[in-house]
Amino acid sequence: MSFQKIPPGTRGSRPPSPNPVFRFLIGAMERYHRFRHDRFMGMDLVYLTTVGAKSGQERRVTVSRFPADDGGWLIVASMGGAIQHPGWYHNIAAHPDQVWAEVGGTKYHVTAEQLDEERREQAWKQITAVQPRYLGYQKKTDRLIPIIELRPRG
Repeated sequence: MSFQKIPPGTRGSRPPSPNPVFRFLIGAMERYHRFRHDRFMGMDLVYLTTVGAKSGQERRVTVSRFPADDGGWLIVASMGGAIQHPGWYHNIAAHPDQVWAEVGGTKYHVTAEQLDEERREQAWKQITAVQPRYLGYQKKTDRLIPIIELRPRG
C-alpha cells in the first residue's frame, strides 16, 4: 500500500513534549483505560502499535476508534488540532505494512489505508456526529486532519 502524507499545517496547537513525567502519565492512563474496558470520555479506544519512522523501534499509542463499514476501525490523526500530525501517522506512512491494533484484548495485524476525498468526507461526518469535539480540533488548525481505516489482515 502506498501512503501519500498530507502536509502539516501553518497554525494549530503545540503538542506536549514527551518527557519522563508525560510518559509515566501515559502509562497510567493506559492502565485506567483498560480498567474502563478500553473507553475514555465516551470514546472507544484502540492500542495502536507502529514501527518508528526514524528509530525502527516499535511504538505504542492509545487512539480513539470509530467503526468502519467493513468491520474495521477508523482513527483520526487530529492530535487535538496540533499544527503537525502525530508521530504515529508518520510511522504508518513510513512502514504501512507494520501496523497492529489491539481491540478488546486481541491484537490484530492490520492494513492501514488513508481515506481521501469522498470517503474521508463521509467518515468525517460520521465521526463528528458522534464526537463533535473533532470539529473543534479542525478549527484550531489549518491542516487537513487525516483519517485512517484499519482492517484486520487475513
